[in-house]
Amino acid sequence: MFFQFTKNLILVSLLTFYASNLYAENFDIVTSQAKVTLVYTPDGDKLDSIAANLLAADIQRITGYLPRVVNNITLASGNVIIMGSLKSKMMQDLHSPASFDALQGKWECYSFKLLKHPFKGINKALVITGSDTRGTAYGVFELAKRLGVSPWYWWADVLPEKKKLLSLNIENFSSSAPSVKYRGIFINDEDWGLLPWSAKTFDPATANIGPKTYAKVFELLLRLKANLIWPAMHPGTKAFYQFTANKKVAADYQIIVGSSHAEPMLRNNVSEWDKDKMGDFNYLSNQKKVFSYWEDRVKESHNYPSMYSLGMRGIHDSGLEGIKNPADAVPLLQQIFSDQRGLLRKYADTNITHVPQAFTAYKEVLDIYDHGLQLPDDVTLVWPDDNYGYIQRLNTTSENKRKGGSGIYYHASYWGRPHDYLWLSTTPPALIREELTKAYENNARDIWVLNVGDIKPAEYHIQLFMDMAYHIDPFQDSKYSKTHLLNWLQPIFGISLAPAIKDILWKNYQLAFERKPEFMGWSQTEPTTKINFTAYNHMDYGDQAQRRIDAYSSLETAAKALRYKISPLRKDAFYELVYYPVVASSLMNKKFLYRDKAFLYIKEGRIIGKNYETLSKKAFQEITVETAYYNQQLANGKWAHLMSMIPRNLPVFHLPEFNFSKIEQDQDWKIKAEGNKLPAFSKWNRQKHFVDIFLSKETAIDYTVKASKDWIKVSQLKGKLTADGDNSQDRIWVEIDWDKLPLNQYSGELTFEASNRSVTVPVWIENLQQSELKNFNGFVENNGLISIYASHYTKINNAGKNYWKLVNDLGPAGTAMETVIQNTDHKSIDTVNYKNNASMEYNFYTLKADTAEIKIYTLPTHPLNKNFGMRYAVSVDNGPVTVLNYKTIGRTEEWKQNVLSNAALRSVKIPVLNKGKHVLKIYLIDPYVILDRIVIGMGALKPYYGLLPESQLIKSVR
Repeated sequence: MFFQFTKNLILVSLLTFYASNLYAENFDIVTSQAKVTLVYTPDGDKLDSIAANLLAADIQRITGYLPRVVNNITLASGNVIIMGSLKSKMMQDLHSPASFDALQGKWECYSFKLLKHPFKGINKALVITGSDTRGTAYGVFELAKRLGVSPWYWWADVLPEKKKLLSLNIENFSSSAPSVKYRGIFINDEDWGLLPWSAKTFDPATANIGPKTYAKVFELLLRLKANLIWPAMHPGTKAFYQFTANKKVAADYQIIVGSSHAEPMLRNNVSEWDKDKMGDFNYLSNQKKVFSYWEDRVKESHNYPSMYSLGMRGIHDSGLEGIKNPADAVPLLQQIFSDQRGLLRKYADTNITHVPQAFTAYKEVLDIYDHGLQLPDDVTLVWPDDNYGYIQRLNTTSENKRKGGSGIYYHASYWGRPHDYLWLSTTPPALIREELTKAYENNARDIWVLNVGDIKPAEYHIQLFMDMAYHIDPFQDSKYSKTHLLNWLQPIFGISLAPAIKDILWKNYQLAFERKPEFMGWSQTEPTTKINFTAYNHMDYGDQAQRRIDAYSSLETAAKALRYKISPLRKDAFYELVYYPVVASSLMNKKFLYRDKAFLYIKEGRIIGKNYETLSKKAFQEITVETAYYNQQLANGKWAHLMSMIPRNLPVFHLPEFNFSKIEQDQDWKIKAEGNKLPAFSKWNRQKHFVDIFLSKETAIDYTVKASKDWIKVSQLKGKLTADGDNSQDRIWVEIDWDKLPLNQYSGELTFEASNRSVTVPVWIENLQQSELKNFNGFVENNGLISIYASHYTKINNAGKNYWKLVNDLGPAGTAMETVIQNTDHKSIDTVNYKNNASMEYNFYTLKADTAEIKIYTLPTHPLNKNFGMRYAVSVDNGPVTVLNYKTIGRTEEWKQNVLSNAALRSVKIPVLNKGKHVLKIYLIDPYVILDRIVIGMGALKPYYGLLPESQLIKSVR
């Protein structure tokens, strides 16, 4: 019976496959015999005409032929593309009752349908039908994408491949409704990019961001299947409604205009509230004028697609005026809600539930909300992230029952404390996927808005965000993050080059996750502080700083090599989407890490220090050169004034100062071992350590390196140092040939000889016998350090609905472990007997008895809602359980350091941890705790920053 069932299932699957392909037909668009005509319905909206003409232009971009666009079917013949919404009579006539019903009442859906001879003189018709006008546009632009026109053909110069003949193999298709109802972007902090570019380059007639620019923005949004804009609103940018054509363009493109958390009732307070004429923006002392100000905008906007932000804050991203504390603000905001909604009832719709409304609990507004603010049930509650990619809060069970639902406001760009990141867009796609799927799982599905800064260079982040908002399903699998990036790159750069480009971009995101380029000055803003030395260690852990430099150098090299392989058609796109962000990130890191080396090496007497000063200055100059190319030559000057390498003129973007004190040296050459004393070697960790030999005076030497034992291996046995550039120093790598190491031999030495002088460096082996590790699976101490990546547990103890799960490609370690709790109505699970909860075990082996500190690094996520913390519990060797909680409140100094480093650290100190085998257990408590890595230090660890190399994992020594 099972065999028969399986055979039938396979047969059904095959029939389904063949049936779907049987209906796929070839549709000629431009051939030597046929030229398609585009027909939009005469009784539709303006967007139908816009979409039809944009599609015609797309076809011309590919073939050189511009199709006729008409709204009368009798003027067409041969093959036609007919487009319109379901409300059109023509579309109703073309649909069977079944296909009509499949679209009827749906939100922003579309269908493709191939018909033969639907009208006299028509051979074939590709009918694109929308359940509504935007649905039609999405269908039209989906067709354009299938023909080879990227949504980014204009904004990122992804020019389509040229073809003389254009046909498409297409089958009948109906789309699903979008995963999120309202999906859009917030243009923000545009002072250094979009505003000067639009005012001086693209839209000089307005000398600002005007309707010509917004038309291009709205086209992009429709091609990305988005529907919402929060317009640019910074000082210097004229308010959206100050250009009367802006609202007309938005209406024509059917883009819903909303406004940010700081702009109630579609008002841009920064440019529209004149304090000298209108008084304070204070609803307690100046209610009449504020109310009238809002009323005027509602009168102006209510006949256009609009979404109204309710509530009130200060003039520009500041707290509500006239109140002493959050409790005092509650009754005032309740009154404001009532008055604002009265305006909407009066002018927009007496049924207030038909008017899209949002309330964003941003910054201090969240405190007011938590003091008992009652939000009208039909208003969408928008939860923000913390400005650095970590969503601050999501619904409780009771909030999930609200009719207005909830949404999210998320940042890919930010101005503010602890530090801006307005220049390069480097938030890891895996983090975005993690946070957005969490929001969706917890019913934040009504409004998603992404703060995109100047749009460029956040192109991929915008694409990712909109793809998730439109169709979330594939992103539920954490492996899809890399797949999505690859799928985006393939149509742009080709199947053969896309995998290498994906690897470059992914590594660039990973490196920036440890520290964004804008944060490499170790400075802060609001208040702005001077730059400082980085926290990377130059003399331990194999030279942490140099390993980061090398990682970026390899990306630079790869990007520069690929630049010559990209087709001429896509070279500008490659520069914008790959080359500039990767190379600029690398150069920013080198500017500071080379600066660090210059100061450190000169202090140590190395004449090579001056060379590192040169390298730092060169990196700065190269950023200047690349940015000038972006603004002056890229795409024939199309993006002039768009890219700024010094947004807000913060100290991090400038050339560091080099004030050295000359130190007289008594010797012409010296050596410096890693860690000042060459660390021990062990068979179990297979280390590789370095010794630097360098000139400390302007001279030249020939040197030799001799090992006292044949099992000591060095990277070179002799060399020559001269006083020019890199040639004044050599790094000698030391490792052990374990096959040659005799039993019971644990020490030797290296001798450096030059200019009639010699210096010895002790080499010693950790005395750990194989018998001591018998039947051991786990990690072995490496010079006082045990570094473990969270996903490399020895054992996992999951049972029931609450468990630890693997998250692929997330975090500095490359994978992470996340707590999953199914019943999020409870404040936690077992809050007394933590050892009953799901746990992970990590075996480790210490080489000596000593004090120990167990450091646990998580991503700095926030509690799911106000019922939770960010707790987990740890124990060592089944000893006492310690509960750790990394929840932060507000913008504390701890939170600032967390988001700058993308890590939250908690530790447990153990007075004495004996030599030998141990087990660390980590227990689940709260949901969405994301464990990245563990560092166990025996005694005093050398300073480090970010991710350390993982200790060697030993498996079953016999």
